[in-house]
Amino acid sequence: MRILFFSHYYPPEVNAPASRTSEHCRAWAAKGHGVTVVTCTPNHPNGVAYPGYRNRLYQSEFIDGVRVIRIWTLMAPNAGFARRTLNYLSYLFAVALALPWLPKADVIVSTSPQFFCGLAGGLARLVKRAPWVLEIRDLWPESIVAVGAMRKGLATRFLEWLEGFAYRQADGIVSVTRSFVPHIAERCGDPGKIAVFVNGADLSAFVRRGDRGALRRSLGLEGRFIGAYMGTHGMAHGLATILDAAEILKHDARIAFLMVGDGAERAHLQAEREARGLDNVLILGQRPKAEMPDFWSAADASLILLKRSETFTKVLPSKMAEAMAMQCPIILGVEGEARATLEEARAGIAIPPEDARALADAMTALADDPNRAAAFGRAGLDYARANFDRRTIAARYLDFLADVAARRPLAHDLRAASGASAPGE
Repeated sequence: MRILFFSHYYPPEVNAPASRTSEHCRAWAAKGHGVTVVTCTPNHPNGVAYPGYRNRLYQSEFIDGVRVIRIWTLMAPNAGFARRTLNYLSYLFAVALALPWLPKADVIVSTSPQFFCGLAGGLARLVKRAPWVLEIRDLWPESIVAVGAMRKGLATRFLEWLEGFAYRQADGIVSVTRSFVPHIAERCGDPGKIAVFVNGADLSAFVRRGDRGALRRSLGLEGRFIGAYMGTHGMAHGLATILDAAEILKHDARIAFLMVGDGAERAHLQAEREARGLDNVLILGQRPKAEMPDFWSAADASLILLKRSETFTKVLPSKMAEAMAMQCPIILGVEGEARATLEEARAGIAIPPEDARALADAMTALADDPNRAAAFGRAGLDYARANFDRRTIAARYLDFLADVAARRPLAHDLRAASGASAPGE
């Protein structure tokens, strides 16, 4: 099967959509399918091309058996609304120009957000005359309103109309959480075309390291109980809660906080840490994906946080799968589906979102009871093996793509829509 996948992000970028897309595509290519990904020059989150790359009009490479086509975009850092919007629109424009030169496909997949990347799949559907699967990792524009990046108004109403239009036009829809399904079903008119494939982890790569002391020593954190946040430092995450909890625990020398990653809020968080003299917080920059198992192994607890919002009760952070795979107990500040999953897995402590006192208390409780922390870690690994194995998820996803490709011959659909008759009718 020939799969044409549109994603704004792809390795060597290390954010969640890059990891999800690459791990699925690599698994499909390993099974002998022809997989092509259309993406940008790697530049997230700073808007600067990674070493070894230039922002060319069109360039191609192979990564782990996957053909990766990179197209020009207006690169922008992951901060500021206007320039990022232009970055997203430039991707859609570049896809439109590149479509005649892109390979034929049996099925097209596009992933959203960003929203215009999702729409790129619909445009490719028309040109390539192949069925289109739209993957929804977050609800746009709902989520951008939730973090305060946009206010409700004419622009959001237009985006909501586009959202519904895309759902109706797609031949199949993939949701990363069960909680998104009612929202999508209400707008797509055909709940039967929706499938759920949650975020997972590569269990062959995310394996707890036996020797975790070397990294802890290099960070100056040897002998301390480390609560680690690893991922995007963005508007949605409410990471000031970590600084507030660190201030509460400032005089408990046993406990330290580690933040690994980058994003729109990192510079502000770094400045706030220094202004408040929080020596028990270490903020590092982005690290390569290959190094992340070492950081997970060095951590004693994984901090997974989002702001308090009804929108975020529907999400299932990808970090949960990775933390469980690494046997790292979780302190979760997210309500809804994520909390229900954590409680089902018995893999950590749930706290209210943006509650620094509850975060400090959870850190203290785990530091005081290493046996409880270890039990959370073991239960998490068992749950990850049963529910978050990326290979299993990728195989089920591939079956869904094959089903969509088989049951939706687009040429027939287009003839029916135009009122024309098929040959022999």
